[in-house]
Amino acid sequence: MSAFEIIGGKSLSGELVPQGAKNEALQILCAVLLTEEPVTIYNVPQIRDVVLLMELLSDLGVEVKKLGPNAYRFTSQDLQLSFLGTEEFRQKASRIRGSIMLLGPLLARYGEASVPRPGGDKIGRRRLDTHFFGFQKLGATFSYERESGQFRIRAEKLKGTHMLLDEASVTGTANIVMAAVMAEGVTTIYNAACEPYLQQLCRMLVSMGAKIEGIGSNLLKIEGVGSLHGTEHTLLPDMIEIGSFIGLAAMTASAITIKDCRIDQLGLIPDVFSRLGIQMEFRGDDIHVPAQEHYEIESFIDGSILTVADAPWPGFTPDLLSVILVTATQARGTVLVHQKMFESRLFFVDKLIDMGAKIILCDPHRATVIGLDRSAPLRGIFMTSPDIRAGVALLIAALSAEGRSVIRNIEQIDRGYERIEERLRALGAQIHRTEG
Repeated sequence: MSAFEIIGGKSLSGELVPQGAKNEALQILCAVLLTEEPVTIYNVPQIRDVVLLMELLSDLGVEVKKLGPNAYRFTSQDLQLSFLGTEEFRQKASRIRGSIMLLGPLLARYGEASVPRPGGDKIGRRRLDTHFFGFQKLGATFSYERESGQFRIRAEKLKGTHMLLDEASVTGTANIVMAAVMAEGVTTIYNAACEPYLQQLCRMLVSMGAKIEGIGSNLLKIEGVGSLHGTEHTLLPDMIEIGSFIGLAAMTASAITIKDCRIDQLGLIPDVFSRLGIQMEFRGDDIHVPAQEHYEIESFIDGSILTVADAPWPGFTPDLLSVILVTATQARGTVLVHQKMFESRLFFVDKLIDMGAKIILCDPHRATVIGLDRSAPLRGIFMTSPDIRAGVALLIAALSAEGRSVIRNIEQIDRGYERIEERLRALGAQIHRTEG
């Protein structure tokens, strides 16, 4: 098991270029299965989950050709569906949650597909009902083998229909959209997710010949087509990484410029960090965070304590609440962090309390942070990364803390952040990877 060894308390400076968006990449890579023609994807992040998904595609028979450091061409001409029944596929696919999105494209193109129960972060219940509800509405039959943990779907012919999703699931919407684009007739999806990454998927599918209306809204109308053709697509910069870098700059009192952010796609992210008192300068499409010794949390207009809560887009993304929480530990003031969507994501706060943070974990969903205003720096400790986002939050805390910290199980961080230690060292951070 790998670990990061960090000597914190150092001010950093320099520029960072965000990687391609992880959550978009997992959708887009599955969509290449919808056509036998070449699909070229740019700005693909070299992170564990994405690399593993590309391995799965290759094992399925997709020709994967690397064109540059972050550019790939995928040709899904001669697929070997028999691979879905192998133990190798079961083991690999069960390690990443993104494997669930193989179902929609395979169902659309071949009329059948199967995947094991997917893995991913251990952040509480993450049900898959929305995916299979949508497939069944389109005419597919669904079965789950409890002993093997295998999901199977099959359809003689998918037919368009109207559906109202029980939750605005991003991966669920993506899966249903990828199945519906080749279904017979018209499909309408109400309460669809509308995150920028889902919008990107829809725009890519349109460029492949799909007919989709309502992109960017929660009501999608899809007219099925007989086949799709190849295309080229560039992934957005990762908004979660951009938010992480804003928090890093604030916690370490560092001047950092984040390049090429696609600010128009960040939604509430800059506003929420601004409410923590963090100054930002927008320079074209770059975000410059100046070094700040102090930043003060706003209160609501009536004087009550600020609450930061997650919500489906265009609300604030749940993936950044861990970073918001750790950033607030050195602010002036108090904030209530309310994680509504996952019940296990706040349990990492015990590590921050051990580091000297003042946090009250009210229940599995809420934590009150009383900022220290740098009156007492956090102290380095030994800790373990429980998931991607908590892991990077602990990494930010360690970089701001006095003394030596060790973070184990950093494979979790590697799942979402590309070459993070190299990029941080370029800013002046003292961070090293150790093995064993």
